[in-house]
Amino acid sequence: MSELVLCLDWHLDGPPDLEREELGEAYRLEVFRWAEHDRVPAETLARARALLCNYAVRVDGALLDRMPRLRVVTRCGVGYDNIDVEAAGRRGIAVLNVPDYGTMDIADHAIALALSFLRGIPFYTTALHEDPVGNWKFAAAPTVRRLSTLTFAVVGLGRIGTAAALRAKALGMRVSFFDPYRPTGTELALGIERRESLEALLGEADVVSIHTPLTSETRGLIGASALAAIKPGAILINTARGPIVDLDAVHEALRDGRLGGAGLDVLPDEPPSVEHPLIRAWREPGSPLRHRLILTPHAAWYTPSGVVDVRRKSARATRTFLETGRSRDLVNATSLDAAAAAARARPERPA
Repeated sequence: MSELVLCLDWHLDGPPDLEREELGEAYRLEVFRWAEHDRVPAETLARARALLCNYAVRVDGALLDRMPRLRVVTRCGVGYDNIDVEAAGRRGIAVLNVPDYGTMDIADHAIALALSFLRGIPFYTTALHEDPVGNWKFAAAPTVRRLSTLTFAVVGLGRIGTAAALRAKALGMRVSFFDPYRPTGTELALGIERRESLEALLGEADVVSIHTPLTSETRGLIGASALAAIKPGAILINTARGPIVDLDAVHEALRDGRLGGAGLDVLPDEPPSVEHPLIRAWREPGSPLRHRLILTPHAAWYTPSGVVDVRRKSARATRTFLETGRSRDLVNATSLDAAAAAARARPERPA
């Protein structure tokens, strides 16, 4: 009999044909949409050996307790903040992610958002839409700068942060970064500059690009105090996770001119409330924020090629782990090891 693989938050329009192809005949995939996840039969959850999840389902201890045969949870993407990896580890369940599928696309998107401001694209297109003749003025865009005179600052130098840094460097920008977890010498290998504190980085940056995971340490990292330290007129880019950036603080910094612009692909709530002060102010007719805020709908990862990559890679990683018990992309190895050690230390019950 084939083993059951579940997805509880299927979000694509078509069938999971690529996933089924990668899993092969030994595994049977059943998918449920997010709106259906709380109606999945208990016996279906109880039979599952693997769980493919996107971003909508919260994989916590309560859900895992309903899946006693589960061996692996695969996050079909990079960030796994919707999965309680410690709870999974304590139950002997591996958690995998797909860390490389969108590296180039997200880095490209971060650079595109920065260039949109630095070449004045949102200002020019808004002004010419309002008055193609009267606003035919090349010197009116306030954020246009020569790239070679600017510092591009990266917060979080992982795969995507490194890719963005190298793109900015190739464009002639000076590049610096803050990441206390990167080993000494990283800056030498990449030919960029390290800063020892977030405040030091922000104080020199013309563009700040966020590339950290969402953790208890990074939640709200870019808030009022960070933006008070930022170089006046800087551009803020976030293609990482929405809750890293405080929208109220961004609104205030845009309004008082501390921020020259903000390009946000991710938001604390997605989609956002139209009643949030920043969103409401941005949407008002003739708003001065219109050309200083760019929003995209959590789309930095998206290309048709990227969709194929993440679908195939997540299914392939799941099958490989089920068959070998190994993965390069295991994110909860420490808690799994601790659970295994605790199990070995427990005295055997007498027969």
